[in-house]
Amino acid sequence: MKKIRSYFILILAAIVMTSCSGLNKMKKNSDLIKYEVTPKVLETHAGLVNVTIKGVFPEKYFDKKTTLTATPVLTYTGGETAFEKVQVLQGESVQANNQVITYSGGNFTYTAAVPYKDAMKVSELMLRVTAARGAKSLDFDPVKLADGVIATSTLVQIHGRAMMLKDNFVRITPESQVADINYVINRYDIRSNELKAEDITLLKDYIKSVSTDPNRQLKTAAISSYASPDGKFDFNEKLSVNRGASADKFIKKEFEKVEAAKAPGFFDAKTTAEDWDGFKTEVENSTLQDRDLILRVLSMYSDPDVREKEIRNMSSAFESLKNDILPKLRRSKMLISVDKVGRSDEQILAQAKADPKVLSLEETLYAASLTTDANEQLKFYQAALESNPTDIRAANNVGYAYMALGKTDEAVAAFERAKTIENNDVVKNNLGFGSLVKGDLAKAEEYFNSMTAATTESKWGLGVIAITKGEYDKAVNYFGTEPCFNNALALVLKGDVNKAKTMLDGMKEMCKCGKPSYLKAVIGARLDDRNYMLNGLREAIGFKADWKDYAKTDLELAKFWNDDTFKSAVQ
Repeated sequence: MKKIRSYFILILAAIVMTSCSGLNKMKKNSDLIKYEVTPKVLETHAGLVNVTIKGVFPEKYFDKKTTLTATPVLTYTGGETAFEKVQVLQGESVQANNQVITYSGGNFTYTAAVPYKDAMKVSELMLRVTAARGAKSLDFDPVKLADGVIATSTLVQIHGRAMMLKDNFVRITPESQVADINYVINRYDIRSNELKAEDITLLKDYIKSVSTDPNRQLKTAAISSYASPDGKFDFNEKLSVNRGASADKFIKKEFEKVEAAKAPGFFDAKTTAEDWDGFKTEVENSTLQDRDLILRVLSMYSDPDVREKEIRNMSSAFESLKNDILPKLRRSKMLISVDKVGRSDEQILAQAKADPKVLSLEETLYAASLTTDANEQLKFYQAALESNPTDIRAANNVGYAYMALGKTDEAVAAFERAKTIENNDVVKNNLGFGSLVKGDLAKAEEYFNSMTAATTESKWGLGVIAITKGEYDKAVNYFGTEPCFNNALALVLKGDVNKAKTMLDGMKEMCKCGKPSYLKAVIGARLDDRNYMLNGLREAIGFKADWKDYAKTDLELAKFWNDDTFKSAVQ
């Protein structure tokens, strides 16, 4: 019995030694495994770091009874992130469902992704391999596959582009006053009772009032004189001229002491021999029994004599015309045109600062456009909303000012209030940017896509969202031809580097954040243009010194890390 036990122990030991020998041999020869990583330098797109690893095993390497588990891991300062997916391979004698690598050799292809973290920018992609044979396992030495992660896609600028609703402020408002002098048939003298008529009295008072009002400017006095379209044309022509002369004399007397009336062309006198247009209007607005018949005659005949003859033939109709219509056409119409001039910009701004409640709604909204101080703008819009709680412009523009101040939560609350007044495209656009800045990209996209008509701003927002999704072609389409950093970034990320360079070079002002300038450095590196890279880097550092440390670890610029000028720039 002791002999049997001894033999069993010896056999077990032999098996263990054989097992360990196989694992140790695979570990010893692990450098014979060839790995290829795509991309060679890892990048982050759409918030993920994607990697494809191809491994090739040589002949006589893979033990038939061994299972090999490979786990890619990104290691970085302060931690590491393992890819959740592992690659399991097995020898041809292993009874399992993993990919088989035969003793004669074989290969595998592994593809997976992990969420990107800023710390991964400076990292190493390591492959950790564990081999198992029966109950025994052995860890191989970790294999370094790649350095760091290019994080250029994370440079996307996310900020609000809220839309303001404009005021309807008009500084100069036209106004006028009208009065008629009516005449007796075939006469042109002005009767005394006509000068006592209410409209004449009002006209006189208006002229006096305007002439002494510094906020009103007299523009013209137009006198149009007419004869009714009955009787001979030649007589009517002279009659209308004489009526014009009498009216002209009257109105000029009223302006004798008014300086503005001395300007050339101030008085504008016109005469109409037979007022057929006025006749037609009066008939159309009348209740005459034969109204339609009279209007038909006017449309059928253009000759004034024929018109008059046909109308006179309608005896009953002509009696009504003679009593109710024609007397109204024997007149001189006087029209005084005036420009009412509102407060100046300086006056409006000063009043808005002192007490905006004194201003009209339009003046208060306009006042905000007269200052670049976002806090003052907010104050003015809040005053407008307080006085006009149902005005969509005031409600929306309060949110607009909050966005400019970086107070996104307050801005969103204001936009939500505006939405209850009118859920229009501007409000949807602004709520979209509120969500975008707060990081809710899905909600932002929903708002932008709910608009009945896309705006330049909403397209820009959708372009930003497309970049974060890694949809660079779509982003470029959204941005269109607008030269901006995000557009240039999307072009770089889609591989259209030269076009991005042209766009950045054409921008007149560079953001003080330094991002557009730094993107020039990236473009220079991708085009292997050392001078362009260095100029862009220096410009970025000039705006913000933080780009020094960023450049030192940015694999986009790795080929220049040992360049003395580069070193000097980032010191």
